[in-house]
Amino acid sequence: MSAEKLIRMANQIATFMESKPHAEALEGFAAHINDFWDPRMRRQLFEILDSGGDGLRPLVIEAADRIRRPAAAA
Repeated sequence: MSAEKLIRMANQIATFMESKPHAEALEGFAAHINDFWDPRMRRQLFEILDSGGDGLRPLVIEAADRIRRPAAAA
């Protein structure tokens, strides 16, 4: 998947979650990513986060420590 599409998807989820109280938004965002994104998508998200998170909404960046980081690809 292109980085642009993945960023757009993460930001759409974050935008929805931002209507909730902040703590709930963080947990809700992370839970959605953990439950519905496969390890490849989460790995790619962490690659973007690890390189500075350009283009990601602040909620995505802040919730990163609540997202399960997949093992490195073989």
